[in-house]
Amino acid sequence: MEFYDADRTAALLPYDALADAIAATLVDAARGLASAPERIHHPLAGGGTLLVMPAADRRVAVNKLVTVCPGNPGRGLPLLLGSMTVLDAATGRCLGVLDGPAVTARRTAALSLLAARTLAPRPGGALLLLGAGVQARAHLEALHQGLGTRRVLVHSRTPARAEALAAHARALGLEAAAVADPGPALEECALVVTATCSPVPVLHGPLRRDAFVAAVGAFRADMAEVAPQVVRVCRVFVDTAAGCAAGAGDLLQAGLDPARDCTPLAEALGAPRPVEGPVLFKSVGHALFDLAAGRLALGAKARR
Repeated sequence: MEFYDADRTAALLPYDALADAIAATLVDAARGLASAPERIHHPLAGGGTLLVMPAADRRVAVNKLVTVCPGNPGRGLPLLLGSMTVLDAATGRCLGVLDGPAVTARRTAALSLLAARTLAPRPGGALLLLGAGVQARAHLEALHQGLGTRRVLVHSRTPARAEALAAHARALGLEAAAVADPGPALEECALVVTATCSPVPVLHGPLRRDAFVAAVGAFRADMAEVAPQVVRVCRVFVDTAAGCAAGAGDLLQAGLDPARDCTPLAEALGAPRPVEGPVLFKSVGHALFDLAAGRLALGAKARR
């Protein structure tokens, strides 16, 4: 059994290739060739959550176990911890164990990249990041690599972290700055990513008519990063309707039924790009996207 640390896991999951792998996995799932149950949420002491996510196709099976513990940053620990086991579906043989937070960050950002490729009215526009943690950094890198994003503005409730992420962006060759007030940035930016663990909205609008928003931080019904009045003016797409019905507080608190009022990303693949927005893509995560990462990273080691 081989263990892959965060750096080795990331190296196996380039954003462009992972976005393509996610699209292929969604197609396979629609054909009945890949499947996953809904994610299991189990509460932990101190307000944390254990997330359990199995999935399989005919060659590869995965099971990701990660914890989300809001108190960890104050303890000097990462917010997310965990691992993902990748198995040969035919024999059950372990192909390797990947770093869980690295898989989560990269497949979430690659999913947003796929959604932006498919849905953003102006995918070449400037980017506003609300949040400056691991997910925000992954989205910065994914959209820079996959869309050619050249300008980014970063807002965080911790200004030093916003400036650190802006400095990282500049090191990648982007024009970047930290902003204290996201309001004026919304007038400039056609791409917006909310990547926080805030239980209350951080995005209040108004949005540009050509805006694309990827809301990825809230994953429970009692969490919402996007204010209801913003959600209601958007065309809304979701990673999966079932997952969002259980955990997309942004949509539920705005009175939307994900099964009735929103379009799954899988149905939008191959369809004409929206010519105007604003467009909101809500992601709460799903084991199918972890399966895509497992297939890309270690699928070649499965029994043929």
